Formats: sequence, C-alpha cells, structure tokens
Amino acid sequence: MSEGEVFHEKQRLELCAIHALNNVLQERVFTKETADDICKRLAPQCVVNPHRSVLGTGNYDVNVIMAALQSRELAAVWWDKRRTVQSLCMSKVHGFILNVPSRVSLGIVSLPLRRRHWLAVRRVNGQYYNLDSKLKSPVCIGGEEELCSFLSEQLSQDVAEMLLVVQREVEEDGSWLNSDNPKNCQN
Repeated sequence: MSEGEVFHEKQRLELCAIHALNNVLQERVFTKETADDICKRLAPQCVVNPHRSVLGTGNYDVNVIMAALQSRELAAVWWDKRRTVQSLCMSKVHGFILNVPSRVSLGIVSLPLRRRHWLAVRRVNGQYYNLDSKLKSPVCIGGEEELCSFLSEQLSQDVAEMLLVVQREVEEDGSWLNSDNPKNCQN
C-alpha cells in the first residue's frame, strides 16, 4: 500500500481528536456531530460541556476518545511513561493515539503559545505511519525498531502522553505488555 492509499484525515478546526480516531481506525467513522453526542452523554446535565471547547470548535478530551473507541469494541490503555516502549507487544496493539504539545500559529506566523494536540500512529501493510492530521500526508515511520524510536522521542517531551488502542479482550488480559512468555505476543 502506498502512502496515497493510507487513510489520512487532515486538520480542521480543533478536531484533532476526531482526526486521530479516524486515522487510527483507517476510515471516517467519527464526525464532529458524533463527538458532540458523546460529550452530551458524558455530561448530560452540563450547560457548558467539560469534554469539549466552549466555542464548539472541538478540542475534545480523552474521555471522548475512550468512549468513541468503546463504541467500536476497542479500548484505550494509558501508557505509563516509566516503562520502555520496547516492552510493548506490538502485535496486540491496533494503533497509538498520542497527546503532544503543539505550536499555535496564525497562517504562517507561529505564536509563542503551546496547546495540546492528538495524533495517531498505525501500522498499515507492515509499516508504521505517523498520521498526524497537521501533516500534508502520512509519513512512513518504518518497522517496529523505528516505531520504538519515534514513540520514545515523542514521549521524552514532559507533557506528552500515549494511549494504546487495543481490542477489549487485550485490555482485559493485559497481553499488550510483553511478559516472560513470548507466546503471549503471538497474533
């Protein structure tokens, strides 16, 4: 599969959480409307919903991402940065959603402000891709070794966080983490 065949939604408004979800799923599943519905379900009594931007432009929080994944029989596992990414059982991980600092810009002018940004990483036909919605197109990271370097670099930023996107049963049995038994990591 060429980079042109890798599904990649580009940034619009503050919808990076939706783009990250769709990019990790490799299809357009979620929209602003479905994310707003999730927000309403998470906080039905709130006039100002705490799970999205007050302005209604997106900026969804982790609770929306987790609920969206649950609706697809998937789970989000928070990654403990004290572990090394080499301890992951990559064959059990569907994809990655990272929350990283991002520069704020107005057109071509970069402002001295930093915001949070969601981005996805996913394996497609044996290669891992950075599917950040701010990129013009998907960027091939490479194989597992290159992925580990990429993830380690991203997580070295103090405020960066990572969610593992896994099947529910993988979350429940903890098989996303390598154990002393290599058979646990088989597909």
